[in-house]
Amino acid sequence: MSYLKLVLCFSALAVMTLSAPVGAAPGATASDWRQRVDEFAAEHFKHPAWGYSHSVRDYRLAHELAESDHVQLDDDVLFAAAYLHDMGMFPPWRDPKRDHADVAADTVASVLKDTGFPMEKIAKVQGAIRTHMYDRTPQGAEALYLHDADALDWLGAIGAARILALIDANGGKPQGPEVIPMLTSNLAEVPGHVLSPAGRARVPARKAELEQFLHVLRNETDNLRDF
Repeated sequence: MSYLKLVLCFSALAVMTLSAPVGAAPGATASDWRQRVDEFAAEHFKHPAWGYSHSVRDYRLAHELAESDHVQLDDDVLFAAAYLHDMGMFPPWRDPKRDHADVAADTVASVLKDTGFPMEKIAKVQGAIRTHMYDRTPQGAEALYLHDADALDWLGAIGAARILALIDANGGKPQGPEVIPMLTSNLAEVPGHVLSPAGRARVPARKAELEQFLHVLRNETDNLRDF
């Protein structure tokens, strides 16, 4: 299987969709509120690049990085922030006049308040969401590792898959060649913004993976003329 076909296979797997409503539950347990948040995210965040599956990856990778650095995270904060950090990209919350991270940070309390989430931790969730993008500066452990996980998800095979998934299959915008600058921009900008020791340790491999993909893609498409 060629590298291009492999990445396209990844893009086909990039969306995980479940369908169940979120609901209030007085006296809900920790597992109850997590289930409600998971179901809410799966129902509402359907997109191949920044949907539910991306949130799940961010959550898992943030934990992996923190474990490698021997850092203890508040899992309540990380779970809520990871699963809801991109809600500002989706209707009815999306506001084209505002950054999606700020929209999500300002909205997340209204989603969590009736789930049983320990609301005394909401400020940390809001902070982690607000700084999850690679070009922002995180404060606190949960914010740091969510930030780095989110940045790393733009690199490697999954980074290529996410961007390729944006191509309009019906011939609209963007078309194939138009997404290449997004990949090259990620290569140039993202690595320097990964901050944790464990995150930085993963940058070279993911960067090389994406560079190799672009090299092979150019070779197989007459320098993108046939892409």
